Amino acid sequence: MPLIFVNYRTQDAPEAATLIERELSRVFGDENVFRASKSIGPGSRYPQQLLKAVRRSHVLLAVIGPRWLEARSVDGPGAPANPDDWTCREIREAFESGAVVIPVLVARAERLRAADLPPELDVLADCQYRRFDHRNADADLSRLVGDLIDLLPELAEAAEKNGYALKAPMRPDGDRAADERGSGNARVRADVINHRQRGGIGNLNGDFSGTFVSEPQGTVHTGSGHVYQASEQRFAPSFSGDAMDVNYVADNHGRIRQQSSRGERPADGDR
Repeated sequence: MPLIFVNYRTQDAPEAATLIERELSRVFGDENVFRASKSIGPGSRYPQQLLKAVRRSHVLLAVIGPRWLEARSVDGPGAPANPDDWTCREIREAFESGAVVIPVLVARAERLRAADLPPELDVLADCQYRRFDHRNADADLSRLVGDLIDLLPELAEAAEKNGYALKAPMRPDGDRAADERGSGNARVRADVINHRQRGGIGNLNGDFSGTFVSEPQGTVHTGSGHVYQASEQRFAPSFSGDAMDVNYVADNHGRIRQQSSRGERPADGDR
């Protein structure tokens, strides 16, 4: 059964409901998203199919356009006040079954007020909403996809299976967290790095591992050997420093030694 139920009025923003459902079906798979006109086959008894689907769904998206409250029922009264209004009945069923209900406000639709809703539905006014605007459709749909994955982590596997590139979670500082899966070693994932570094580093993109040194101020040793300090180095290649110490970094093996130009014994007592 579907995990996501798309609830809407045929008299109010049906195009937005269709766009939302199609994108979610593309990302999560058709079987995980229910929309009545798509999911109920010819000859099926729609009341039973609707109730069965909404009761088994984990999330109901209530698509609400500018005319949602103004819709009229067949016998005249406003649809929200009609106990037989199917749109409201689906929402009530979702609340009763414990599903998460997310109002999706379309375009300039205003947030519903409890005073405008029947008592058995006034809780809808307290639900945190999302917006969908055709001028910002890609960003709005992407945010909705992220919300649904946060609510239902099992949808992440379905999204990856359908070729959807999941975004890394946000860190508290607002940057995307590194996400390197399937690796037993600590690595840095340079997903979005475009940092200009003096000294020929340039732009970094992709994966890199190892040691990154930015503008060091003093001795730096990044190899697997040891650091030697001498006033004048006696091994090739030779370095001199005008009576000043010279730092020599190499991939040597042994202990850390200190040697002067006068050939004094090593500081640690070893020859």
